[in-house]
Amino acid sequence: MYLLFDRIWRPDPHNQPVTAALIRALSKADNYVAGAYDGGELVGACVAFFGPPAQATMHSHITGAVRRGVGFALKTHQRGWAMRRGLKTISWTYDPLVSRNAYFNLAKLAATPSAYLPNFYGGMNDGRNGAGDSDRLLVTWDLTAPDVDAACAGRPATLGPCDGAVVALDRTADGRPAAGDPGGDTVLVAVPPDIETLRRTEPGVAHDWRVAVRETLGTLMAGGWRVAGFDRAGRYVLTKGGDS
Repeated sequence: MYLLFDRIWRPDPHNQPVTAALIRALSKADNYVAGAYDGGELVGACVAFFGPPAQATMHSHITGAVRRGVGFALKTHQRGWAMRRGLKTISWTYDPLVSRNAYFNLAKLAATPSAYLPNFYGGMNDGRNGAGDSDRLLVTWDLTAPDVDAACAGRPATLGPCDGAVVALDRTADGRPAAGDPGGDTVLVAVPPDIETLRRTEPGVAHDWRVAVRETLGTLMAGGWRVAGFDRAGRYVLTKGGDS
C-alpha cells in the first residue's frame, strides 16, 4: 500500500506520508485501512484513524487512487464503515490550490470546509506539493447530513447562479492571481486550473497563488465567512456568516 502512495506522491525518502509499519500498527488497532483492487492490482488506498472517543469522529489521513472513480468508491466505503461503528463525522485536509480536489471534496462529496491551515505539514518536498508551503483546508464530513447522503448516492447538489457575487480573487489572462473586491454578501475566490504543472514550470507563479489564496480565502474564513461550495469555473463560493 505504501508503494502505491510513493507512486502517486513521489515523496522525499526522509518524509514519507505513511510507512508500512504505521499502516500495520493502525490496522492492528482497528483503525481504517482499505485498498481498492482491479483484479490483482492495487489501484487505490485510504488510511484513517479515530479521534477522541467522545467526539465519535475519525480523521482521514491519506487517500490516493490511480483509476478514475476509485477515490469516490473509497470515500463512500469509508463513510459506511464509519457509520457502522457509530461515528458521526470524518475530517481530512487537502491543498486548497488543487482545483480537482476542491471540486471532488466540496461538490461530489459535500464536505464542509471548517478551517484554513497555513503550512500545515511544513515542507513536504514531494512530486506533487513541491518545496513550497503546505497550506491545507480542513473539511468536515457530516456522515448523516442529507446533502452528504445524496452526494454518496450519486446525486450531489449543484451550485446555482451566484447572482450579485463579487470576485475577491481572479485569474489574469496569463494565469496569475489578480486581487479583486472582497465586499458584498457573496464572494468568489479563484484558484489556478493546474497548480501541479505550475509548480514544475513556473514556481514563482505557483508561490504567488499560494500567498494570494492564503491572504484571501484564509482571511475570509478567519473572519467568519462560510465556504458554500466550489463551482465548475474553479472558484470557491463564500457567503457571510451562516448564510446559505
